Amino acid sequence: MANDNNFKDWQKLAQNELRDKPLESLNIKTDAGLSIKPVYSSEDLCNADHEYQEELPGIQPYTRGPRATMYAGRPWTIRQYAGFSTAEESNAFYRKALAAGQKGLSIAFDLPTHRGYDSDHERVVGDVGKAGVAIDSVEDMKILFDGIPLDEMSVSMTMNGAVIPILASFIVAGEEQGVSRQQLSGTIQNDVLKEFMVRNTYIYPPEPSMRIVADIIEYTATEMPKFNSISISGYHMQEAGSTLVQELAYTLADGREYVRAALAKGMDVDAFAPRLSFFFCMGMDFFAEAAKLRAARLLWSKMMAEFNPKKTQSSMLRTHCQTSGVSLQEQDPYNNIVRTAFEAMSAALGGTQSLHTNSFDEAIALPTEFSARIARNTQLILQHETGVTDVIDPLAGSYYVESLTKQLADEAWLLIEEVEELGGMTKAVEAGLPKLRIEEASAIKQARIDRGDSVIVGVNKYQLKQQDKIDILDIDNKAVRSAQIARLNRIRKSRDESACISALENLTNVCKSGRGNILRIAVEAARARASVGEISTALESAWGRHVAETKMVSGVYGNSFENDPQFNDVHSQISGLENELGRKPRILVLKMGQDGHDRGAKVISTAFEDLGYDVVVGPLFQTPSEAAELAVAQKVDIVGVSSHAAGHKTLAPILLKELADRDAADKIVICGGVIPSQDYDFLKQAGVAAIYGPGTNILASASHLANLLREQMRGRNQ
Repeated sequence: MANDNNFKDWQKLAQNELRDKPLESLNIKTDAGLSIKPVYSSEDLCNADHEYQEELPGIQPYTRGPRATMYAGRPWTIRQYAGFSTAEESNAFYRKALAAGQKGLSIAFDLPTHRGYDSDHERVVGDVGKAGVAIDSVEDMKILFDGIPLDEMSVSMTMNGAVIPILASFIVAGEEQGVSRQQLSGTIQNDVLKEFMVRNTYIYPPEPSMRIVADIIEYTATEMPKFNSISISGYHMQEAGSTLVQELAYTLADGREYVRAALAKGMDVDAFAPRLSFFFCMGMDFFAEAAKLRAARLLWSKMMAEFNPKKTQSSMLRTHCQTSGVSLQEQDPYNNIVRTAFEAMSAALGGTQSLHTNSFDEAIALPTEFSARIARNTQLILQHETGVTDVIDPLAGSYYVESLTKQLADEAWLLIEEVEELGGMTKAVEAGLPKLRIEEASAIKQARIDRGDSVIVGVNKYQLKQQDKIDILDIDNKAVRSAQIARLNRIRKSRDESACISALENLTNVCKSGRGNILRIAVEAARARASVGEISTALESAWGRHVAETKMVSGVYGNSFENDPQFNDVHSQISGLENELGRKPRILVLKMGQDGHDRGAKVISTAFEDLGYDVVVGPLFQTPSEAAELAVAQKVDIVGVSSHAAGHKTLAPILLKELADRDAADKIVICGGVIPSQDYDFLKQAGVAAIYGPGTNILASASHLANLLREQMRGRNQ
């Protein structure tokens, strides 16, 4: 430290101000798992590596940014992620957004599309058009981009499971708009490894899925020079409850695995590495999030060195960011505007290349045009009114931020090395290690919230006595599905059926043989008007559909409440039920439809198990009929439906009918997740006993549910 006496003077002043509390009490452990001191100085920089102090923007290892001038030369791209039910509605929304200052498109697809099902498939009754735009064919894709010149507009598509038919349909739609594939610019996510860890919109097993990734990288490197072949995503890891260190480590480890997959096809690293991009979540740990992006660039440069690239761009990490969805709250939702603004500022200070800002109502329902405008304007205000674009890397040299950058990089590197010891990320994913680690972190984080150790304004502190209702967007799922099915039927009647069948058979043969490029053959199938579902089925015929093994973390939530009076009271309450029943009260926690976001279901499962319930976790992607069968077979008392993709109004009533048809109407059915309060009456009239929205305290819900079960038991005994 520059002046030891000054530091001693500070210690005395600080200790006097704290009075009876020791100075060490100011040291904290953040939600991200980082150890934070109350004060940082030049001594902390002396402990950091040389590059933290001396490097400049645009120069390897790029900690201060991938471009020399960063936002002073060109601001980040405003790229809002959106998709609304039909291609027609989404197209109208995109045109308005572009006219209002948005610079690129980011397409949100509905869940059937993600999972490779056409809208007429029996498993997607409640999902069509609900959480994004339904795309079944090239014709839908052409409508989606009608009047939007694809030779001028950069298009990002968040797609992993059905990435082959979606990218093939996009290429053909461009051709039929008069735009060659060489002119198309944008990004396809194509990051399937993280799907097996957290988001679960996979289709095929890990090994063939990795072949798809490599084939897309190969095809785009030769045929689509302006198109990014992969967006390596940590976003969904943080949304699933990971720490920042886990998000950073596992995202970069995924990236290394994709590079190796492309090299295994005989490609030169410089032919594809400059077109790789990344995607990170920006949560509420303001300085750590900015430091995370700086650490990511540093580590990626270090990791790419092992592949001996010749181009500087091959070692340069470029990233899109999105503000956190899990930080948004149903309670006092206008607070979410403030949260999103801080998260967006953190992304800008960290040096993102493009950014999506979430709408304030996304913890409740799909965003309205009103909320989407506020989200977009948040970025415009950042760029034009705050001065954040005037200085290149304004946080550089901060004792605190530079120290955070090093701490994040060092701790992430330990996890990256652990993955290497398992044989790389594909092997680690197959072993289930990253998924387990993330689920443990998620349970610990939820326990901190329920205990009040992590304050969330309006949720566990400073609550409103009366929640104001806000306007929400409600999609007529049945109308959207009917329209999609009608268009599919027209396409199937008008196409050359023999040419379509031949193209699909050729696609299956390429998958089985291991020879040829899958995307190249899929483009031919899309031209022949094979649908998204048909192309996906052609691949599935060769490889099968992946079924994940359901595992549950235990003990993590309960251990966080050691000697906690409220936890002990709820545990005793449930133990009392066990005595009355002669067994533990049994609950089935399930997901229906194609919604793979299972963070809420997993946290509830581990917490309820620790509290004394006997928990059965249903497999993902169940139909209401399958869920009812499982509930009867497992002889559960309670059926808990977790919903995050707006399918509850369709699927919950069907489940209740299926239970009644099996003489199981006495089972208590509850719902939890992203469910607007405006839908509560509808669900209760259908027979749902209780609804637990976002931010519900788990201890309170467990106690309330025990009371419901006890009331039902008393009613039977009377």
